[in-house]
Amino acid sequence: MTTDASGTKRILPLIVFAQFACTSLWFAGNAVLPELQQAFSLSASSLGNLTSSVQLGFIIGTLIFALLSISDRFSPSKVFFVCAIAGAIINFSITLISSSVLLFFLRGMVGFFLAGIYPVGMKISSDYHERGLGKALGYLVGALVIGTAFPHFIRMLSTTLNWHIVMYATSTIAMCGGVLIYFLVPDGPFRKQGSKLELSACFTVFKVKKFRAAALGYFGHMWELYTLWAFIPFLIIRYNHLNEEHLNVSLWSFLIIASGAVACVLGGYWANKKGSTKTAFVALTLSGLCCALSVSLFQAPPFLFLIFMIIWGMAVVADSPQFSTLIAKYAPAQARGTALTIVNSIGFAITILSLQFMTIMIEHFNPSMVFVSLAIGPLLGLIALGRPNSTE
Repeated sequence: MTTDASGTKRILPLIVFAQFACTSLWFAGNAVLPELQQAFSLSASSLGNLTSSVQLGFIIGTLIFALLSISDRFSPSKVFFVCAIAGAIINFSITLISSSVLLFFLRGMVGFFLAGIYPVGMKISSDYHERGLGKALGYLVGALVIGTAFPHFIRMLSTTLNWHIVMYATSTIAMCGGVLIYFLVPDGPFRKQGSKLELSACFTVFKVKKFRAAALGYFGHMWELYTLWAFIPFLIIRYNHLNEEHLNVSLWSFLIIASGAVACVLGGYWANKKGSTKTAFVALTLSGLCCALSVSLFQAPPFLFLIFMIIWGMAVVADSPQFSTLIAKYAPAQARGTALTIVNSIGFAITILSLQFMTIMIEHFNPSMVFVSLAIGPLLGLIALGRPNSTE
């Protein structure tokens, strides 16, 4: 199936909704962790293990998808559909088991099939946008942010909600997203199909200087992003403890993370005027400054603490769609899907290192001081990205 560029405006909202719907699978387990701990006799430290199983599955999936050039050799819309249905079924099947080992395995398999959703969704969008890709990916990554927070939103509706309902809801909406892509989003007019299997493609793309700079900037961004998201509840709990406050941890965690969706969209519009490189540079600089200023975060009054956290939550992800735009722009057209996928794979591997590093830092040093170390990523990312040009 093909279409012309005139259908782009109609297609983008469909891709955005499908991305939101399918990435709701990502944190479905985290949203009902207390219930899973009781149902599967999990330890108190199971949050990290449950999250890591999804991340590890995603990394393995992206590596396989990249090595086999899946989204370049086959219709990305069909790849998205298959992975959405498979991920939804596996997520649903968690309600039918009682083994904790199987729980972690199935969550890992959900992560594996998310490798055919998140980066492939970006590939589909790039196939429709020869221009204005930064704006389009701003909406797309914003959908990812809302999608990953959506299970927490469902959980917030009622403290007595059966945890099965969260799994049913996320699986159902993910299936709807996959069906939507399959029937209403044909392959884009700017797609160039890879004609054969090229195992070297995921390595040779890094020979392109501008692509390499964008990828390294993205890796610095990823050092900060998921670690901050993972520890936002910890930051709020610690603030409450040190200041004898009673900020709602679930509510503010959701709002802080979800605020990043607004930043992604606004950043997309700004990128249309100033360019993706400059937009990514500004966002990465701002998030790095937030890391550096976090040492004084716990002495601030509640209003300033929450404002700071929302600004940080916006800055930390605003550069993500712009890095993806630059990666898609500078990758060879016939290997664009492979390039997006392998960069995602490496980026998510970095998140695991960062999460483990932060866990160790919190155990051995003052927890109020250690979040400065997240600035390592933005700093190295800015160095790799270099001074942005006035035009791209």
